[in-house]
Amino acid sequence: MSDLVVGIDLGTTNSEVAAFHDGQVRVLGPGPSRMLPSCVGISPGGELLVGESARNQQLVYPERTVRSIKRKMGSSETVSLGEKTFSPQEISALILRELAEWARRELGQPVERAVITVPAFFSDAQRNATREAGAMAGLEVVRILNEPTAASLAFGFGDGARHTVMIYDLGGGTFDVSIVTMEGDVTEVLASHGNNHLGGDDFDDLLLERLEGEFHKRHGIWLRDGHRAAQARLWWAAEAAKKKLSFEPHARVREEALVTQNGKPLHLDLELSLPDYEKMILPLAESTLDSVSKALQDAGMKPGDLDAILLVGGSTRTPLIARLLRERTGVEPRQDVHPDLCVALGAGVLASRLAGHDVERVLVDVSPYSFGPSYLGERGGMPYSYCYHPIIRRNTPLPVTRAESYYTSFPGQTEVDIHIFQGDDEDALKNILLGDFHVSKLTPTEDPNEVMCRMSLDLDGILHVSAIEKRTGKSKHITISNALQAKSEFEIAAARKRIQELYASREAFPAELEEEAEETAEDAEVPDLEADVIEAQRVNGKIIPMDSGWVETRREAVELIQRSRPLLDRMHAEDKEEAVALHATIESAVARHDSKALAEAVKSLRELLFFVEGS
Repeated sequence: MSDLVVGIDLGTTNSEVAAFHDGQVRVLGPGPSRMLPSCVGISPGGELLVGESARNQQLVYPERTVRSIKRKMGSSETVSLGEKTFSPQEISALILRELAEWARRELGQPVERAVITVPAFFSDAQRNATREAGAMAGLEVVRILNEPTAASLAFGFGDGARHTVMIYDLGGGTFDVSIVTMEGDVTEVLASHGNNHLGGDDFDDLLLERLEGEFHKRHGIWLRDGHRAAQARLWWAAEAAKKKLSFEPHARVREEALVTQNGKPLHLDLELSLPDYEKMILPLAESTLDSVSKALQDAGMKPGDLDAILLVGGSTRTPLIARLLRERTGVEPRQDVHPDLCVALGAGVLASRLAGHDVERVLVDVSPYSFGPSYLGERGGMPYSYCYHPIIRRNTPLPVTRAESYYTSFPGQTEVDIHIFQGDDEDALKNILLGDFHVSKLTPTEDPNEVMCRMSLDLDGILHVSAIEKRTGKSKHITISNALQAKSEFEIAAARKRIQELYASREAFPAELEEEAEETAEDAEVPDLEADVIEAQRVNGKIIPMDSGWVETRREAVELIQRSRPLLDRMHAEDKEEAVALHATIESAVARHDSKALAEAVKSLRELLFFVEGS
């Protein structure tokens, strides 16, 4: 049996532990986040607090709590917790000991050896202090690993080939960017730059200032003046809003009875928008690009020399970060390994190798495709109805939920068609149409009415899409199964041809798209039912949409076939034969546009499934 070695990311804001478990490298720990806040405190009653409990008391009893001790590692400074004084190594040791205990409980055996990560810019004194902290925690530190190298290992760049990558690491309390080359067992950090006092905590502080200012504006009270408990609640609300704005276009802050004045409770109810938030943090985000430029310059490289840009740290979830990097470098940043956990996972990869396991990289489930709706925008200086950009981008870890806001096109608009595409082209018509649905009874307004599109993609490849009118909460949704299933050349061409027919009234449909679709589709024997989500027919040379009854029956047919196919192997021989025959009948009815035959076959398949699924 191999010796146990764990990998530990001793972070400024949060820390994690990873190890080889159940056949792969995993981050260990209780709760869904598996992150331990790098916070230590002593309660007023004298109890030692490590992690979440210490973080909870930090704003109320700052003199009894310490966080971001990593910034003091290697120095002779001490910190006081109440009446007791500790060195930075001792505080870090308490964090490491808690992580070791997490691993022991999950793995069922003592943890005595560890790989611990440090920033690339750490000095010898800081690295030695980290080793000392490990020893104080009862751990043999078998390797001190640079955080950029750990991130590279997590993303799979430790395969022996030569790679040059940029590691953009924006955590809770620190920021650094490193240019790293890896080849064989040799890893070299060519250049590093950053800011030890910039991170997501600064984003929280800006939001907190906004919330405090709004409360003062409404009630004439500054919470920073003696209202510690209320300020602590608002700080938590600011952090929660920041996290929500990483995935949603809006975040609402509702805090009731923050303070009481003359016996009256005072509340705060405020909605924050993503554009407002990004405008707030833009100067800080842009300052990181200076470090990117300096690191590239110091390494003697251009963005085109990079194999990848890897995003590390929870604060890189803010959409603005990836967008700025994409605009500055022309390289699509990768975030397909959990940004909060990838350093720990990389440390776990090295730790597993040292323990004798053959581990190449972290196994993650990601979306191989991008998904989003078409919308009315502008292309080439002209209005264009089929502009497109993804809401869910390819290589996003699964499961994932993302949302963006869109707006009605003209005053009084009460209906909108939502068309969902798979692909990355800015022209929706060059992507693959997956599904569509109609939203009606929107509130007629003079100003543009905001409609939010939310998309969720799960591990099974099922895509859920909702359109939500923001002012009323009215919603409508569609479920698209097998969204991650690769499309054949015929399916792609057939889908494109259907799009061409649907929008045949448009004069500027790409000619090469039309030719490619027709050439491939002509060779097909049967129509592709599952991809054919919008139906039209040609009458006297014109494209006429089919009636709603036909469309609904078609959609039910698609759902029934998708439900029945996985059940075929479980069915009795007679039921299986009937199901296969009904599939063929449905496909034939669709090809002939025979609504009566289609309705009868759908009814029969529905009844068959009722008995099969209930047995």
